[in-house]
Amino acid sequence: MIHRWSIARRLFVAHLLFMLVLTAVVGTAAFVDARDQAYSEAGRRMAGVATAVADNPLVLQAAAAPDPSALLQPYALKVTADAGADFITIMAPDRTRWTHPRDEELGKPYIGSIDAALNGQVFTEITAGTLGPSVRTIAPVKDADGTVRALVAAGVTVGTVDVAVSGRLPALLAIGLALLLGGSAASWLLGRYLRKVTRGWGPEQLAQLFAYYESVLHSVREGVILVDPRGNVVMYNDQAADLLGLTKRSSDGGTADAGSPDGGNQPAPSLAELPLAASLKELFESGRTAHDEIHLTGPRILVVNQGPAVGPGSPAGRQRAAVFGTVATIRDRTEIESLGSELETMRTLSDALRAQTHEHANRLHTIVSLMELGRGAEALDFATKDLELSQRLTDDLVSSIEEPVLGALIMGKAAEAHERGVELALNTGNTGGSTAVTGLAVQDLVAILGNLLDNAIDAAAEAPAPRLVELTVETVGGALEITVEDSGPGIDPEAVEDVFRHGFSTKEPGPFGRGLGLALVRQAVQRLGGSMTITSPAGALFHVTLPTAPQPTERQQ
Repeated sequence: MIHRWSIARRLFVAHLLFMLVLTAVVGTAAFVDARDQAYSEAGRRMAGVATAVADNPLVLQAAAAPDPSALLQPYALKVTADAGADFITIMAPDRTRWTHPRDEELGKPYIGSIDAALNGQVFTEITAGTLGPSVRTIAPVKDADGTVRALVAAGVTVGTVDVAVSGRLPALLAIGLALLLGGSAASWLLGRYLRKVTRGWGPEQLAQLFAYYESVLHSVREGVILVDPRGNVVMYNDQAADLLGLTKRSSDGGTADAGSPDGGNQPAPSLAELPLAASLKELFESGRTAHDEIHLTGPRILVVNQGPAVGPGSPAGRQRAAVFGTVATIRDRTEIESLGSELETMRTLSDALRAQTHEHANRLHTIVSLMELGRGAEALDFATKDLELSQRLTDDLVSSIEEPVLGALIMGKAAEAHERGVELALNTGNTGGSTAVTGLAVQDLVAILGNLLDNAIDAAAEAPAPRLVELTVETVGGALEITVEDSGPGIDPEAVEDVFRHGFSTKEPGPFGRGLGLALVRQAVQRLGGSMTITSPAGALFHVTLPTAPQPTERQQ
């Protein structure tokens, strides 16, 4: 049954038992101390009474009289009553009692130690006599020569002392009860707090929960990062370290406890200390809720979800739940975006083929109609000119662009532009040879060229005639230079840096959002080690420079 108890209940019961034991021990010690003090006080008081009686000249005179009891018994009874003692016994050095509260005890030997008194010393002892156990002091009566002529014993019974001690018991019990109640209240308050923060779980449940927590962080395929309200990174797993470029600080390959990665007391690093992208750092520091936000970090495209880490609230809702920070999950979308770019290229080519099929069907119908009208010469001339235009564009692409994928992309974009009433002009500065793209990833080139052409065609299509997009691809000094210029409205010089930021766009948002294309272009350019500039001489002009690998030279024969 104990295994089902929560930490709060176990602590309350253990603390309550401890307080009971502590109260019993403290109460017993206080009682014993009070009794000992009462005995000591009684001994000091009896010592004063016995010494005062022994110093009275009457006692010394009566000791030399034939019947000392006749003189001393009334005096001893009066002093006993006045001093609050239970008995005062005046005796001869041979223990013969001259005085006693009971007349029948007169003349009988005194019960107790007198050796120290016979030696001239005053001493106190607790011993049993005719009246029962008592605290008594024995003092010698000396003559002028210092000879002990008599002894005086003054005392109070133990019962009398215990009655005095019992008078202190209510105060001791009150103190013990207050201690017990205070400890119980503290235990209850502490148990209530622990029940709140542990949600009523026991140690075994918490250990099981921690095992589940570790297993989830081991097996989850997404990056997980926990940030506290002060902006310190509490924990991140290996997937988050890979995606964000952080150091794996855990030796078990599962989670990186940023606060104590190797069992030490190292402080948790702050977000400012970690090499995070500016957009991610802003998101984590703000603590705002995010759903499927896209962030660009170096070579990766990440999808981030973030929400608050909320603790338990009060059952009645009187108190807001505590927020312990934020939890963010991170997914890698780089490969999906790459596939999306390739799919977009295929869609462009498909649209181009559809447009060309439609256009060629119209031209074929025109040629057939001319033949039916008996105008064969005009039909032949029309077909020859149409073939020359198509073949010229194909020949220009084949001869100037060595990568067939780029050539197909440009042909598709040219057809798309033509459908939208935009003229796409291709210029190659390499006479007598094709433009080299050696050492450059085709996927990155497609992303760069495709997004730049899409933006340029969109801008030119919305501008007044003439609608023109000019593409220049050439190799200069071991680098591939791509220039895309459109006849659109251009870009504000103050917004040049903003166009590369994810989410920025001058166009109306579409069903899947805007502001990702140029951000992907910049990411691909940086991945290839190149540079990009934006100017606006008339429309927008994008100039990209990408370093290429040196081409192998042919051996001279």
